[in-house]
Amino acid sequence: MNLFPSLKEKYTKEQLSARDAQRLAEFIAFGPIVFQTSRLMIKFGIFQLLRDNDEGLTRQEISEKTGLSDYAVKVLTDSSLTIGSILIDTETEKFTLSKVGWFLLNDPATRVNIDFNNDVNYNGWFHLEEALLEGKPAGLKEFGEWPTVYEGLSKLPKDVQKSWFAFDHFYSDGSFNQALEIVFKNRPKNLIDVGGNTGRWAMRCVNYDKDVNVTIMDLPQQLELMREATKGEEGADRINGYGLNLLDNNASFPTDKEYDAIWMSQFLDCFSLEEIVNILKRASKIMTPNTRLYIMETFWDRQKYEPAAFCLTQISLYFTAIANGNSKMYHSEDMIKAVNEAGLEVETIHDYLGQGHSIMICKTK
Repeated sequence: MNLFPSLKEKYTKEQLSARDAQRLAEFIAFGPIVFQTSRLMIKFGIFQLLRDNDEGLTRQEISEKTGLSDYAVKVLTDSSLTIGSILIDTETEKFTLSKVGWFLLNDPATRVNIDFNNDVNYNGWFHLEEALLEGKPAGLKEFGEWPTVYEGLSKLPKDVQKSWFAFDHFYSDGSFNQALEIVFKNRPKNLIDVGGNTGRWAMRCVNYDKDVNVTIMDLPQQLELMREATKGEEGADRINGYGLNLLDNNASFPTDKEYDAIWMSQFLDCFSLEEIVNILKRASKIMTPNTRLYIMETFWDRQKYEPAAFCLTQISLYFTAIANGNSKMYHSEDMIKAVNEAGLEVETIHDYLGQGHSIMICKTK
């Protein structure tokens, strides 16, 4: 397994003492309670109160400031003490925020992940076993009867939609500035944005380069969301939609003009490796020697820090239970093999963009 140096030590040698391993095992066993307790410490404002009061607050003071009963505060703070998100001064009986609590409250990635797991995934996890055995997103039925989450995205409850898009946009948007420099180094005139969603990347492109034209390929219902999101925006007249379902093997890429760049951001992780090869083969049919295909993904093996690799491998189970039943956050070697099998080759890879993204630049052989 080809892992970045920062991850090799973590996954090849035992890291914990027996006592620490036992604690982690119990932490996992009570994981749902740990999660919900921590989420409610944020929602009820307790972490915020402790952050704003350096000297700490007693249980009674927390109860008065939040309007929660003494019992509610007691069970939440007891749990949070043993989780490690708060601390207590045994002389004053005042609670203060720990480093863990600070990250739960203030780290943007952690907050996005909490909302995503609570609103989008939590009930669906109960169908994970079924999803693994059947190869279908069994947890999606918590929201509706669609083959994949993408067909039902426009019909999800508003709070679920909000958390889904916040999660999706958070991980992609932070990489866009660096990605634009990489993609527009070759000054493409016609760019295909595959799986363009609400058009955020397309809008960045037309604002970055006044001469580029962008064609967004996505499901027809997604294109409607895109048109609504970009309506009236400067440069939106240079954004076109091309509706199709790429799971349909007969659906081909547009051939109305010569495309210099094909952009796939956080897109191929929505498909199985077999499907990825099929999609890349169809993309290769419209590529010339001058066309470059850009694959931007958060490959879990190419992360600088271990927490990112942890998050990404857990997110894979969202794809299993909710999204489509057969995709994941990929190891970069798997993607390189898929690119080669499709008749393309990886020209170069750029790492450490934004929240741990990499861009594979591919060309025809």
